[in-house]
Amino acid sequence: MTNQEIARRFSRLATMMELRGDDPFRLRSYRNAAETIEVWPTPLQEVAAAEGMAGLQAIPGIGKAIAGKVIELLDKGTFDAWERLTAETPASLLDLLELPGIGPKTAMSLYQKFQVSSIEDLKLFVAGGGLNLVDGIGAKTAEKIKESLDSV
Repeated sequence: MTNQEIARRFSRLATMMELRGDDPFRLRSYRNAAETIEVWPTPLQEVAAAEGMAGLQAIPGIGKAIAGKVIELLDKGTFDAWERLTAETPASLLDLLELPGIGPKTAMSLYQKFQVSSIEDLKLFVAGGGLNLVDGIGAKTAEKIKESLDSV
């Protein structure tokens, strides 16, 4: 697993935590770790193999908890916190955040109130006129979302 793949997983974890309204300090630590990991010159797989937890913790922004998750991710391809969060909140919900006009609150509202958890769900929801029912989405934002769905 490359550093970029590891960084992406931590970045997505932070975003899922944000969707749920989790502690902003924890999600900031995951985002900071993701930024560091993405540009770290040595593959974390090599660092973990050669130096273990201590080697990972020597990297700025990587504490004991994140180092443990990195090792678990390298060993199993996933880690428990990711599995728990994706069981409660579908990872496909993160794809909605890539659309202009949809932020964390709107994405979570779509999921909780209307069971929209993927781009495909959103396309069906929009086709049925559902955006008119969502608080906080005005005409301009709705149009932006429709246009971006046409290109997906």
